[in-house]
Amino acid sequence: MLRIDDLVFRIAGRVLFERASLVVPAGHKVGLVGRNGSGKTTLLRLIAGEAQADGGVIQVAKGARLGRVAQEAPGGPRNLLDTVLEADGERLALLAEAETSTDGGRLAEIHERLNDIGSHAAPARASSILAGLGFDEAAQGRPCGEFSGGWRMRVALAAALFSRPDLLLLDEPTNHLDLEAAMWLANHLAGWSGTLIVISHDRRMLNRVVEGIVHLHQRRLTRYAGNYDRFERTRRERQQRETRLHARQQAERRRIAAFVERFRYKATKARQAQSRIKMLARMEPIATVIEERTPSFAFPAPAPLPPPIVAMEGVAVGYGENPPVLSDLNLRIDMDDRIALIGANGNGKSTLIKLLAGRLAPRAGRLHRPGALRCGYFAQHQADELDPGATAFEHLARIMDQAAPAKVRAHLGRFGFAGDKADVVANELSGGEKSRLLFALMSVGSPHIVLLDEPTNHLDVDAREALVQALNEYGGALIVVSHDAHLIDFVCDRLWLVAEGTCAPFEGDLEDYRKLLEDQRRQVRRNDRQPARPGRKDLRRARAAARAGTATLRKAARDAEKRLESLNARKRDLEARLADPEVYGGPTARLMELQIELAQIKSAIAETEQAWLEAHDTLETGGS
Repeated sequence: MLRIDDLVFRIAGRVLFERASLVVPAGHKVGLVGRNGSGKTTLLRLIAGEAQADGGVIQVAKGARLGRVAQEAPGGPRNLLDTVLEADGERLALLAEAETSTDGGRLAEIHERLNDIGSHAAPARASSILAGLGFDEAAQGRPCGEFSGGWRMRVALAAALFSRPDLLLLDEPTNHLDLEAAMWLANHLAGWSGTLIVISHDRRMLNRVVEGIVHLHQRRLTRYAGNYDRFERTRRERQQRETRLHARQQAERRRIAAFVERFRYKATKARQAQSRIKMLARMEPIATVIEERTPSFAFPAPAPLPPPIVAMEGVAVGYGENPPVLSDLNLRIDMDDRIALIGANGNGKSTLIKLLAGRLAPRAGRLHRPGALRCGYFAQHQADELDPGATAFEHLARIMDQAAPAKVRAHLGRFGFAGDKADVVANELSGGEKSRLLFALMSVGSPHIVLLDEPTNHLDVDAREALVQALNEYGGALIVVSHDAHLIDFVCDRLWLVAEGTCAPFEGDLEDYRKLLEDQRRQVRRNDRQPARPGRKDLRRARAAARAGTATLRKAARDAEKRLESLNARKRDLEARLADPEVYGGPTARLMELQIELAQIKSAIAETEQAWLEAHDTLETGGS
């Protein structure tokens, strides 16, 4: 299906690929792994023809259809289901031709081909994919433009899956998904019948889906058989073997060099010495194994607190004047708790995290927190709030204002900012480096409880493993929201399910939860196939009753929509001003004000969208 021979590619003077080669047979599924910045996304662009190689050959099988998630999220008035259906270009063209053709023979060919490609089942298949990615039937009928960027990227992913290409290229497909959608996607791709190349830092997905790993390292591509765990074992054994061979060769070189040095000027041994000099010249060096250093994580140990460190009795929490997102919370957290919050996006996981972090106050009930309790809160959107012109050292020094510079640098070193790296401005840091800076900032003061909301989005596989190790060594309480099942499996020992307007312990592990989700989907499909339907009068009566009972919720949703319109208008205005080159020639302070305001607007949009989605979710589940 795909053949790459002696690929050479340079960007801005940097060599990303040098005589790299790879063969992927038809029907094979491989995971592409490598450090952030090594060129994985660039390789997919080269395969897709979006970039031109400087040397070598990339060949995709003749006539093969190539699929990739659109870089620009779909928008506009077209609903989600129709947007996904349009991804099958052949079906769309055939249906359009069938509407206009008057040739009986051609119409017969069209309908035969439509039957061959399963056109009649396409809407059900598209709907099933959208449901797996988190869109219920009501959401599938709404316009794309009503959803946020992250949700619209899910639609783009659904379209790529629906089109069933011969070669599917996926770049971090779980980044915009919650745990539930990520678990569905892994199951869907495991049954994928085409050829698949997927870039992913999700170890569990790589173990579940692929049958080979392609490692991009030192500008070359090396293929390993098996899943990610087997790749790690094989690579480790190979590194150990090469290290032993290198040590033996170096010992042999020293022995030969010593002989030459001793006897090269003695007439009786001169010929032998010359022979050994030639032997040294012919000896192919075995390179030592050079591995990039994985940035470390080390959370400071907190002082002990008597249990419980958090206790809730009948607590309710929400936003503004809207109805509570979560109610009847009766929960307890001790310092040795390691808890993962599970439940679909929009159910209130981030809301609960904000309550625990003190970002939201309880609307009802009793929340007990010792006065000495310190919380460390990590949320991915906080990266937008970093001062783009300030270094990592300056960010931390502002918080540790009484600390000596050496102490500030020592704390940064815990999170991989050693030496000059601490003096790089935030605007020049990669996504993973910004995440590590956020970890450093949130751990100042040795928090008793660490709250993590999607902490792994910008971390590669090795950095995720380093984070897992650090969290396991951390001595305080841990609450995690993550789509990374591997992190949850290895760090958390309890699950709390956020659903139906509350949160309660879930009895079971992630495998039990996966089975529960599959059972729920099967039940929904069975219900969809039920032939009995209520009459029109019953439907009108039910809709009227629902409207009467959810007037407050609908008002909250409308208010959130209006606020979103205002916030998005301000966001567009700020982006337009920041796109003006003259702004960058003016006062730096004004530029920073605009950038900080834009970050605040983005954060407000995210929170308002969350409140809007939760209001709609409550409406769709009956307003309870």
